[in-house]
Amino acid sequence: MRSNFPPVIGFLLIANSAIFLLQTAVGPAALFETFALWPLHSDTAAPFGWGRIPEFQPWQVVSYAFLHGNLLHLFVNLFAMWMLGVHLEHAWGSRTFALYFAICIIGAGLVQLFVATQAAADGHIYPTVGASGGVFGILLAFGMMFPNYRLMLLFPPIPIKAKYFVIAYGAFELFAGITGTMAGIAHFAHLGGMAAGFLTIQYWRGRLPLKPRRRRFDW
Repeated sequence: MRSNFPPVIGFLLIANSAIFLLQTAVGPAALFETFALWPLHSDTAAPFGWGRIPEFQPWQVVSYAFLHGNLLHLFVNLFAMWMLGVHLEHAWGSRTFALYFAICIIGAGLVQLFVATQAAADGHIYPTVGASGGVFGILLAFGMMFPNYRLMLLFPPIPIKAKYFVIAYGAFELFAGITGTMAGIAHFAHLGGMAAGFLTIQYWRGRLPLKPRRRRFDW
C-alpha cells in the first residue's frame, strides 16, 4: 500500500512546519537575516526597518525555501507540495524526487537572485522566502507526467486537465512578472523553478545535447 506521506514529502512537510514554528517563536527577522534570499547590493539604506541590510550568502539559494511569510503562504505551498508531489515521489522514487526538488529550488533561487539584484540597483531591496519555486517545479513535472489528469479548481470550481493548467498558470506567472501584477510575489522565482524542472526532465529523458549516463524516464 502506497503511503500518503512518502519519505521526502514527509520530511519537507515536517521541516517546513517546524521551521515556521521556530520562526514564529523567535520572530522572522532572526531567521530572515541569515537564511532568506537577499540580493547582491551596494546600497546602504536599510529596507522596512532593518538596522542594516543583510548580505547574500551562497546557502541562501537553498535555505530561503524553508522560510515562509505567513501561515497562509506556508499552507498553500505545503498543500500543493503534498497533493502533487506524492504522485511524483511514488512514480520516480524518493532519491530522484529529492534531487529534482532541490534542482528546482536552486534554479528558482538563482533566477530570483538575478531579478532581485536588478531591483536592488534601483533601491528596492527585499528578501525572498518560500518553497514556491520547488512547488512550481513539481507542478510542471506533474503536468508533463500526468497530462490528462483532471485537477479540480477552487475558483472557478471546474475540472481542468493538468497540462492545460500548467500552461495557463505558467503564462499567467510570465504576464504577472513582466507587468508587475500582484507585487510582492516572486513570479520569476516560480518561472525559474518551472524552467529548472523542465530542463532537468529533458536532460533525464536524453533530449538535451548533454546526455545523461542513463535515462531516468521513458515517458
